[in-house]
Amino acid sequence: MRAIRKPRPGPGLEVCDVPEPTAGPGDVLIRVHHAGVCGTDLHIAQWDEWAQGRIRPPVVIGHEFAGEVIEVGADVGEEFAVGQLVTAEGHIVCGHCRQCRTGNGHICQRTSIIGVDRDGAFAEYIAMPATNVMALGEIPTTIGAIMDPMGNAFHTVLTGSEVPGSVVLVLGCGPIGCFAVGIAKAAGAVKVIATDVNRTRLDLAVAMGADVVVDVRTDDPVARVLAETGGEGADLVCEMSGHPTALAQAFKAARLGGRVNLLGLPKGEVSLNLSNDVIFRGITVYGVIGRRMYETWHQMRTFLGSGHLDPTPVITHRFPLEEVNAALEAIASGAAGKVILEIGG
Repeated sequence: MRAIRKPRPGPGLEVCDVPEPTAGPGDVLIRVHHAGVCGTDLHIAQWDEWAQGRIRPPVVIGHEFAGEVIEVGADVGEEFAVGQLVTAEGHIVCGHCRQCRTGNGHICQRTSIIGVDRDGAFAEYIAMPATNVMALGEIPTTIGAIMDPMGNAFHTVLTGSEVPGSVVLVLGCGPIGCFAVGIAKAAGAVKVIATDVNRTRLDLAVAMGADVVVDVRTDDPVARVLAETGGEGADLVCEMSGHPTALAQAFKAARLGGRVNLLGLPKGEVSLNLSNDVIFRGITVYGVIGRRMYETWHQMRTFLGSGHLDPTPVITHRFPLEEVNAALEAIASGAAGKVILEIGG
């Protein structure tokens, strides 16, 4: 089968022929229709410091996908059938550690990620444990292919906060930030404020329902949030960028007793005045990683299946599998929203 592989240490990827995977007794074999390209794939292609410490080539990359079931393992049961459209959670967990046994499998001690720790989804076929596979129903595979990153946004917006009637601030309007804007609006936020330094991304945030957008190159986001909330601040702040300046703004823009959910990944240590910015202000802080298994996936299917959320404005580019380098260039340019590979189907 055709696949995109990291063949060896160093920059670059290759499109090549690799053996087709086989389905074990507990697996589902899936023909991939669409796959989402993200920053992780760019890091692997560029062979940056993170990739050098994590990736063990050769490996087929890609962790966001959706497709069609073509084989069901003997022990899977009747939940899945040949021809069914599905997506999958890309974090494969052990099921036995304390975190897995207490409903926190998203922070499993022995997580293995497809396209990172094992062969992934930038290929014509992929075999996945049936426990990780999610039926799409009427959701198309173009949307199913981006439910992995969209799930990060669901996790960020809907965890621990009463969104209906609230003011939500989203700092950073990359694809996941833009998804967060749409989720907050669909969940009943009375006002969603979004910030970024990129005009294209701010326009995408508007398309996803942002009521106010702030270009932080020319406007003070904290002052703007206070002005939009009668001096109170945002009820929920979703920090999606990981930039140290945005992190500082997150805590200053939250109302007293508000909540700050952190998804963005800083490159190093970040200075924070815990006394003044968190403790004395009664702020609740939550670190977001991946998607809650499988609460987040059921939330996504409910929102998407009911038509309350349309993420398609965020999809700006589509490429065939062979043009993966063009897909990565689009992401690196900053002029793209979500980029999708069209693989089969």
